[in-house]
Amino acid sequence: MLIDDVTIKVKAGHGGKGMVTFNKNPGALGPTGGNGGRGGSVFFIGVSNLDALKQFRFKKILEAEDGEMGKNQHKDGANGKDLVLEVPVGTVIHNLTTKEDIEILKLNERVLIAAGGKGGKGNYEFRSSTNTTPMQSQPGLPGDEFDLRLELKLIADIGFIGLPNAGKSSLLNELTNASVKVANYPFTTLEPNLGIYFDLILADIPGLIQGASSGKGLGIKFLRHIERTKILFHLISAESESASKDYKTIRGELKKYNPALLEKPEYLFLSKSDEVGEKEKEKKLKQLKKINENAIAISVYDDESLEQVKKILNKIISKKLNIACE
Repeated sequence: MLIDDVTIKVKAGHGGKGMVTFNKNPGALGPTGGNGGRGGSVFFIGVSNLDALKQFRFKKILEAEDGEMGKNQHKDGANGKDLVLEVPVGTVIHNLTTKEDIEILKLNERVLIAAGGKGGKGNYEFRSSTNTTPMQSQPGLPGDEFDLRLELKLIADIGFIGLPNAGKSSLLNELTNASVKVANYPFTTLEPNLGIYFDLILADIPGLIQGASSGKGLGIKFLRHIERTKILFHLISAESESASKDYKTIRGELKKYNPALLEKPEYLFLSKSDEVGEKEKEKKLKQLKKINENAIAISVYDDESLEQVKKILNKIISKKLNIACE
């Protein structure tokens, strides 16, 4: 099960207390208490592993090490060890304490979330001409402590969208090395699945239904994964009673959730075209061509139609590479 929304608490380490101690050697008397070490900080780093948030499923409080107490002979305490937590690229870190949001959008991007507390001064730091035997030191300062909500929003080049059982998972399996469960009933896909087609990341977004934007069915749980998808492949099943109605249903839910989703480039496909007769297929395809004149009928069992999809993907790759080189 993909964990894509979890709440945790992070605690940076406290700074170590400063030491009060004196040199006992004759002729070299005086304060020698060292400073406390700084507390460890909490960092997040972006990784490609989509399952990285699973580590927080049962462990809800995560703490960095405290700094060590100062030592004698002017030796400072050791700094606490930092805590580095891996999260998938695309994670939004909602700081529920400060009401600030931080997004991790790049692989190996490292972000400081909670700073460790500063170590306290030892009595050596308080020496003066009028205070040759200082008895004071400082306690270490507390580290930052925050409640966080981690929300994963997939970053993919292409997102497959459509009603349940529209053939999205089957297409992903055919185009990539993904091994997504498929079956002839709704909601087979209960979590997003990713596949790689050469330089493109393809995401199979679980089927949406009317009312999804208000929580019906799988609800808005997966609508957020479409937000960062650059291009949409909209699949309408040839078995649909009304291809145009199905299309409008999905577009309506996208608009209710975030109107900006309607601005994404979209390719329209009449999927599972092998499941109906030629006459019915042409009728449904004609409906979709009124919406998008470039709509095509596809089937995972029809190599010719799959080649058409691959040509589209290859053009997208070429454009992506050209942009990267500019």
